[in-house]
Amino acid sequence: MTIQPNSLTSIGDAVTVAPSGSCCGGGGCGVASAPATDAAASEGRELLVDGMTCDHCVRAVTEELRALDGVDGVDIDLVAGGTSRVRMRTSAPVTNDAVRAAIDEAGYRLV
Repeated sequence: MTIQPNSLTSIGDAVTVAPSGSCCGGGGCGVASAPATDAAASEGRELLVDGMTCDHCVRAVTEELRALDGVDGVDIDLVAGGTSRVRMRTSAPVTNDAVRAAIDEAGYRLV
């Protein structure tokens, strides 16, 4: 099987990441890849969020995003007081307006 690098497509404030079939592009990090049917149905979106400073902030953003229909998972790389990287895994389309509203509701700003 040939692993293709993630392909990125800009969509307004967000970046859509097409799954590559394995984390790390097949680099052998020890995490099993999802079955092809799950990978094909799942989409990733990467966001930049300002204003988070601690684990409480991470939990607030995670809870608001997870409450959106179609969001299956949220991972956040916290940069306290700076711009944090937020990755969402979705199984259904989620509008940019819904994402922005969820982040606003948590008290932070989508970059």
